[in-house]
Amino acid sequence: MAEVNYKQDMPPKGGYAPIVFQNIPVKKYFNGYTMFAGFAAITSFSFYMYYQNFKRRRLLKIERQDAINALEPILLAERDRSYLKQLRRNVEEEAELMKNVPGWEVGTYYGEPIYKTVPKEKLLDPILEEYYAHTSEKAYDDKANEFLWR
Repeated sequence: MAEVNYKQDMPPKGGYAPIVFQNIPVKKYFNGYTMFAGFAAITSFSFYMYYQNFKRRRLLKIERQDAINALEPILLAERDRSYLKQLRRNVEEEAELMKNVPGWEVGTYYGEPIYKTVPKEKLLDPILEEYYAHTSEKAYDDKANEFLWR
């Protein structure tokens, strides 16, 4: 067997320095009065900033509500106009599709009114499938699944 030369790690001559175990007090930067004054200053500044932001948010809320009130009649009118245009397109498409069928009258089933107790002049809202019958599949899917995305 080969002989291995090694040197064991030993303590330094004279030994290690003594271990410090007494309590060393922390240096105090602030006393109680300055900490209370700092807390009061920061809290006062925070309340002031909150109040300023509260006033600004209140004004923005009033402005936003004014804009909604101004635009709502226009948006409702546009929605109703779009609704009536789609109903008109549905009637025109039905007339175009069934023009070669003898005895077919638009809005009826072979001349029989669909609703016997409802006058012909009264507008009945169609069901979703009937309303979107002559539109793209995407338009129908968007409306049919609209509640899933709210």
